[in-house]
Amino acid sequence: MTGTTQRRRPELAAFLRSRRARVTPADVGMPPGLRRRTPGLRREEVAQLSGVGVTWYTWLEQGRRINASPQVLDAVARTLRLDQPEREHLYRLAEVPFDPGPEQPVQTVGPEIQALIDALDPLPATVYNSRYDVLATNPPYRDLFVVPDSLGPAVPNVLWALCVLPEEVCPVVQRERELPTMVATLRSSYGRHVGEPAWEDFVRALSAASPRFAELWANGEVIQPGRRVKTFRHEAVGEVRMTSLSLSIDGMPECRIVTYTPESEEERTKLALLREHRRSRPSRDGIFELWS
Repeated sequence: MTGTTQRRRPELAAFLRSRRARVTPADVGMPPGLRRRTPGLRREEVAQLSGVGVTWYTWLEQGRRINASPQVLDAVARTLRLDQPEREHLYRLAEVPFDPGPEQPVQTVGPEIQALIDALDPLPATVYNSRYDVLATNPPYRDLFVVPDSLGPAVPNVLWALCVLPEEVCPVVQRERELPTMVATLRSSYGRHVGEPAWEDFVRALSAASPRFAELWANGEVIQPGRRVKTFRHEAVGEVRMTSLSLSIDGMPECRIVTYTPESEEERTKLALLREHRRSRPSRDGIFELWS
């Protein structure tokens, strides 16, 4: 038995006892009975409701070195009324791989996240999910990333935009340098979603819309998001060099805030000019303009 296992088993035992103590017989449709000394369910009751042997469950709760299948752990989790974080914790303590099941990509952010990226003004900031769907933007980001409306999927997607836009209207300079990195980052996330309809449909549709994406996707490259220096172009100020930084968001798995910092005082001045340009122009209907 490894040192890690030796530490996890007592923790597993304590966790199961604490979860069992909070579930009453009434919670699971059982009569309370007389002279109960146990504050919650008895071990034999958990075993019976979970469809496992009393001895096996007793050994599990005692922290003994026994094997547990995902099906059995799921049954115990249902009996003990564990929520998703608790189920994941149970699996980890029992040293069983945890599969949360397919999830739809996050498509919304709360007002607190929107307020946070708005507060980063004058720095451009956006929120992406792991598929590069654009969930929120602040005004400087919309100043910088101007693309036409009526483009691609119903939810704005920055990877889709870069893949299908004509070169002359693409807001990112050296797109051919950026796309391999973005596609490889997407594939890294895709590994957690293989077979899920939302992801498979997205990859299939973008492959049909962009031969370049299809070619890069077939390469099989995989990388993680990271710091990058990107150059944007805008008709009002020319090229703007920015450093991107990704920040994870608690409570929003696979989503990240991406901020862009000017590379020099000259670039900072260009951002200020873009702000003035925004104030002097009519309202626009670009796809990211809708995400204010």
